[in-house]
Amino acid sequence: YTMRHAQTLNEAQFRKVLHYCRTRRHANRDTAIFMVSFFAGLRAKEIAALKLGDVFDAEGRVREQFTLESDQTKGGQRRSVFINKRLAKALDDYGLDKNLCNLDRPLFESQKGGHFSANTMCQLFLDILKNCGFKDASSHSGRRTYITRLANKGVAVRLLAALAGHSHISTTQRYIDVNADQMKEAVELL
Repeated sequence: YTMRHAQTLNEAQFRKVLHYCRTRRHANRDTAIFMVSFFAGLRAKEIAALKLGDVFDAEGRVREQFTLESDQTKGGQRRSVFINKRLAKALDDYGLDKNLCNLDRPLFESQKGGHFSANTMCQLFLDILKNCGFKDASSHSGRRTYITRLANKGVAVRLLAALAGHSHISTTQRYIDVNADQMKEAVELL
């Protein structure tokens, strides 16, 4: 028995998810959660643990990078997370709705107002992805898509491992999705 990998999403599928998120009750929050997953490659547990101060500085500006502390990560390893321009814009838009005077509050608040648990964050992803018709997608789809997209753009596996917070490149390599479209593109490089 091998665990099925979470589906990676192409750009059109990703846009479908974002479009659906914008129709939801917590549209800005859910959109920002997906952006963090797909553009920073964070796990559901890591997204759930984020505080406003991880992403916003004291002036309310989105940081270019932040550090996930060992208690926020899966492997217990601190790692730097870099925020690209597309994610920074989404977080900036999200921050306009937030009261940024207490940066110790959760970045993404659950219905009860506190941090999501890792499990409830996973459920949020599953609910959204199922509603978009992706039965093989999960909270790990953003992370797999992030790593696969960077790999397809020629980012070296050692750099990918550092960005993903993997201790071994063999772990990172298992995340890289290979499909017929990529193979077709690869042979065109000849």
